[in-house]
Amino acid sequence: MTAPVASARLIEMMRDSRARTLELVADLEHEQLFGPCLDIVNPLLWEIGHLAWFHEYFILRRVDGRESLLPNADKLYNSATVPHDDRWHLPLPSLAGTLEYMNGVQDALARRLKQPTANEQDSFLYQLTTFHEDMHDEAFTYTRQTLKYQKPRFAAEQAPADATAGPLPGDVDVPGGSFMLGSFPTAPFAFDNEKWAHAVDVGPFRMARAAVTNAEFAAFVDDRGYQDRKFWDDDGWRWRERVKAEHPLYWIRQDGKWSVRRFAKIEPLAPYQPVIHVNWHEANAWCRWANRCLPTEAEWEVAASAEPTANGGLSTHKRAYPWGDETPTHRHANLDGRALGTIDVGACAAGDSAWGCRQMIGNVWEWTSSTFTPFPGFSPDAYEEYSEPWFGSRKVLRGGAWATRGRMINNNYRNFFTPDRRDVFAGFRTVAL
Repeated sequence: MTAPVASARLIEMMRDSRARTLELVADLEHEQLFGPCLDIVNPLLWEIGHLAWFHEYFILRRVDGRESLLPNADKLYNSATVPHDDRWHLPLPSLAGTLEYMNGVQDALARRLKQPTANEQDSFLYQLTTFHEDMHDEAFTYTRQTLKYQKPRFAAEQAPADATAGPLPGDVDVPGGSFMLGSFPTAPFAFDNEKWAHAVDVGPFRMARAAVTNAEFAAFVDDRGYQDRKFWDDDGWRWRERVKAEHPLYWIRQDGKWSVRRFAKIEPLAPYQPVIHVNWHEANAWCRWANRCLPTEAEWEVAASAEPTANGGLSTHKRAYPWGDETPTHRHANLDGRALGTIDVGACAAGDSAWGCRQMIGNVWEWTSSTFTPFPGFSPDAYEEYSEPWFGSRKVLRGGAWATRGRMINNNYRNFFTPDRRDVFAGFRTVAL
């Protein structure tokens, strides 16, 4: 079970997450709240109602036995039973009605926490539902990118002072050894797919200090890497041929130079920012071209969490974050949407891991070579559909992106997407062969 958390803290997190949700939809027109029916997006009006339903279902209804504040809520918002394409055609409440439902649920959740410290069950469920909303807020952000909506505006904008710090070339040496992969039962919070830490053997490896930059990826594109079959595995080549990919998703060639679309605007491609919106196939092809490879998720977690011993091995202590156990600030990582986009890979030196890897948390999610599978002894938590249905079909990403909330991310967090997804805020870091 999760350690008890102060009720005021749970309410603060819940309200802060909701404030971000509202920032992401408040400036949109009615038509934009629906948008086109695409496999990789949801209608935003449906999705914000789903957030309220999720809070209500897992706490007010399943724990307290209350009736829903909205008749037929399950038939509207249960993502496990409502088919994706049907979500554009449901009798949804208006935006005003949806916000009324959201406010009613949140007020009820705040009122029921009567003690200064919540019990273990509530501490877990309030964090789970808040982090679920945080994940959707990140999805809302890349949905706005996908649909060419204007850049969102966040109240907490604050780009790091060294955002244009430039590149960070080179590798670091990480020794091998036995390592405890995953979260320990003493963790303040852990998702079911992180449970529990178990011993794995990791060989020594050399990892890049930083994620692959736009300039480094552009060299692959300009070398006709997308057209050369030898850099692609069979699945990747089939994907490339199907979508006719010739460069990363939002790149545009103008007057012999690369530009990129960020939300609704075309901007020059920043050479030293990490490449973003590339899928696993693209990352894997670049690695083959560069004679590198993607790290396993165990290698990634060792580079982020482990510390060296006096004799050059791996310490048994695991850091919560690459820089230590201090919660993230803008000095450590580009998180929480503060910069409203990526920053140079050389920024945030205070966030270096013990080995000298930078930005392992924040800026871009990093693809690993690992398929998303359960850890030994896995059992689903209250949200049974969170992990289990996706084992074996997705690739693991680590580290968080610029839009990821700092309260949710740490070295043990496992993200997972199918290898063809390019819309998410994903890039990659490599290891030497």
